[in-house]
This record gives sequence, C-alpha cells and structure tokens, in this order.
Amino acid sequence: MSTLESIQARIEALQAKADALIASQSESALQKIHDLMSSHGLTVSDIEQYSGTRKKAGRKSSAKKQSAVAYQDPKTGATWSGRGRAPGWIANAKDRSKFAVGAAAQETKTKGKARAAVKRKGKGQPRGPQPALYRDPQSGATWSGRGRAPNWLASVEDRTPFLIA
Repeated sequence: MSTLESIQARIEALQAKADALIASQSESALQKIHDLMSSHGLTVSDIEQYSGTRKKAGRKSSAKKQSAVAYQDPKTGATWSGRGRAPGWIANAKDRSKFAVGAAAQETKTKGKARAAVKRKGKGQPRGPQPALYRDPQSGATWSGRGRAPNWLASVEDRTPFLIA
C-alpha cells in the first residue's frame, strides 16, 4: 500500500518530466522559427505587421460586417438583405418568414412568436369617432378632446367643470 507522501513524490517527478518535455518541444519550435526567419530575412516587426498585432496609427478597423442574405426568392433565387426597399417578389408578402434563409429564418420565427405573444393595443391615436369628454351645459354640445377646441371651451382656463363624469 502506497502512502500519501510517496504518491506526492511521484506526482512531483512526473510534473518535472512534463515541464522538461514542454521546454524541449518549445525550444525545438523556436529553433525552427529562428531558422525560417533567418533564411527568409524576416524580422519580428515583419511578423507583427503581417499578423496585425501592432495597431497602426490613424487607421480605422476595416473589418465591416458583411450583410448576410436574409431572404431568397425560391423561384428565381434572387436575394435581399432585408435593408432598403423590398423587391417586388417579397414586397406584397404578408408573411416574409417563408422567404427567410439560415439564421434570419430562425430570427423571423422567434420574432413572429414574440409578436403574437405580446399583442399591443393599437399604435398611436385611435381612429374614428371618439367618446365625448367635454359637454357645454348651455348648448349641450360635446367635444372628444381631439383636434381644435370649440369656441365655448377654447377661452376657458379651467376645463374641469365641462368634463363629463
């Protein structure tokens, strides 16, 4: 039966062997790199410039996102990124998810589900006639509160007496 001390001694010995192997491998790799650099006349600055590790002053990142194809016409194979004016083959489509391609297809499906789950009550002002909010006690005329105020209410500072409860 082995003791804890003997196991720890074996672990230390194995760790020392592993460190020695790593050092010898990295030394041989560095020797190969040095030989290649000297045979081709390269310097460390040449490598830095090539790999882009050194940032150049006054130069902005030229890595722009390429707009991925988001929609494709199944008949003709024509594509549209989803930005700008929609082409004729998709312009009048009520459900554009059937034209979606790849990751865009997943996004449109999840957006559609989210929109269906959260049903908003109308956008902006409601259309059509609105219920009356104000009434003139003398003439009985009413006003919904939208649009220009009628003369009987426009000159009044406090409109609360005219509110319909």
